[in-house]
Amino acid sequence: MSGKCDVCGKIPGFGHNVSHSNRKTNRMWRPNIQVKTLQLKGDTAPVRHNVCTQCMRTMVKDRV
Repeated sequence: MSGKCDVCGKIPGFGHNVSHSNRKTNRMWRPNIQVKTLQLKGDTAPVRHNVCTQCMRTMVKDRV
């Protein structure tokens, strides 16, 4: 599964875990990517897209 949202382009964020002793170890914040069958602008038929859950929530609001 891709780590990038096809709608908003959200990608993993990088940073550090910081312990009490102030040691820093690498970590990632991954977006919650789900595979959904959607018909986006410019698509002729429904296609499977990698979409983050925040975009899915926004799409539900736009349809109402």
